Amino acid sequence: MDVLDRLRAELGDLVDTSAAALDDARADKSGHRSSAPPLAVVHAEAVEHVQATLRIASATGTPVVTRGAGTGLAGAANAGGGEIALSVRRMTRILEVSPDDLLAVVEPGILNADLNAQLAPYGLWWAPDPASRAISTVGGNIATGAGGLLCAKYGVVRDAVLGVDVVLADGRLIRMGHRSVKGVTGLDLTSLMIGSEGTLGVIVGATLKLRRLVPGDVCTIAATFPTVRDAASGSSAVTAAGIQPAIMELMDATSLAAAHALLALPAPTPGASQLTIQTDGPAARTEADAVADVLRRAGGTVTTTYDREEGERLLAIRRAMHPAMESLGTALIEDVSVPRSRMAAMFDEIARVERKHGVGIPTVAHAGDGNLHPNFIFQGDEVPDAIWAAADDLFRAAIRLGGTLTGEHGIGVLKRRWLADELGDDQWQLQRDIARVFDPQGILNPGKVFEA
Repeated sequence: MDVLDRLRAELGDLVDTSAAALDDARADKSGHRSSAPPLAVVHAEAVEHVQATLRIASATGTPVVTRGAGTGLAGAANAGGGEIALSVRRMTRILEVSPDDLLAVVEPGILNADLNAQLAPYGLWWAPDPASRAISTVGGNIATGAGGLLCAKYGVVRDAVLGVDVVLADGRLIRMGHRSVKGVTGLDLTSLMIGSEGTLGVIVGATLKLRRLVPGDVCTIAATFPTVRDAASGSSAVTAAGIQPAIMELMDATSLAAAHALLALPAPTPGASQLTIQTDGPAARTEADAVADVLRRAGGTVTTTYDREEGERLLAIRRAMHPAMESLGTALIEDVSVPRSRMAAMFDEIARVERKHGVGIPTVAHAGDGNLHPNFIFQGDEVPDAIWAAADDLFRAAIRLGGTLTGEHGIGVLKRRWLADELGDDQWQLQRDIARVFDPQGILNPGKVFEA
């Protein structure tokens, strides 16, 4: 029997070869699209379905690409010709919630927003908060290391995962990590899985480190500045003052104007950039007032609200970034991080790249942790060479400033050509060697991340 026959014999109707499903599996939100459709999409609903798929793939040497909601921004989950697309999107159960231990055990397909809605009655929440929380999955967050708006105060995904259940390339199920707060037995394979983008195994379960819902107020400060550099300097001033907001988001003039237009809000002052900051907890009001004072002294025009609903309306402008960019044309949504003290310098570099290459790069940033999302805007479906040249210039600038190619989107297809530039040849080869220990045949997400 061929691969499809074997899959159908063992998994039946979970094997989908419809034209729509195959076409959908070719792309994610990055704009990248594989050149041909995969052999099939397997809609796994249980761990056993994942194991069966990988046993067949291993026996036949067939590549497997794992997918969740398809909201990735690096092309890491795009399946192509001759490959099996293994979807875990239907695996959405919360298997356990332990308020006493502040943990939950979940399947990978559950959406961020759905998870926190179900944890709220326990007085608990999971901190990672990507802007795509309504459509992104917990498994995808772990696979790419996606974090979002709250990372500066509440940590990144790596800080919020105690363990993972992983099906290896040959179908074996391995449980990594622990349920205790502390655990240093052996090598930290859980951390190795976080951000591995489907190259080491398929995450089929996760033991998550939870937090209790934060008591007290939530206050929101919106501050506009004449230039994006001024706004970046304002964010650095808040950090230097020793204040720790829950959220500190920066939007440059182009992205701010596009979001206002999309939401049918009055147009902002031409050229103005905005910081949107939230404080939370028992000291939220005191901290908000302190933040507002710092921003006024930095030259910002400041509005503060102590009303949660009004604060969410202000933050909705930032959350509208992605659809706002789509209204301007095709957007290559990128992701670099620099030390927080170099934020203003990175915005100088973005302006230089815009001038040198003649491209528009609207940018937003998680200013609290130095993670910037430059958006390269162009027309059409294919990324022009001029855009790649500008991106190359920008990525190298971030590395020069002591930063990194990606803070949360991952490498996938789109950034694999720059990976060795950041890691160096020795570390790049070491990481490839580690991947081969997990996947000797090289059938897990081939061509992604480590491609020569």
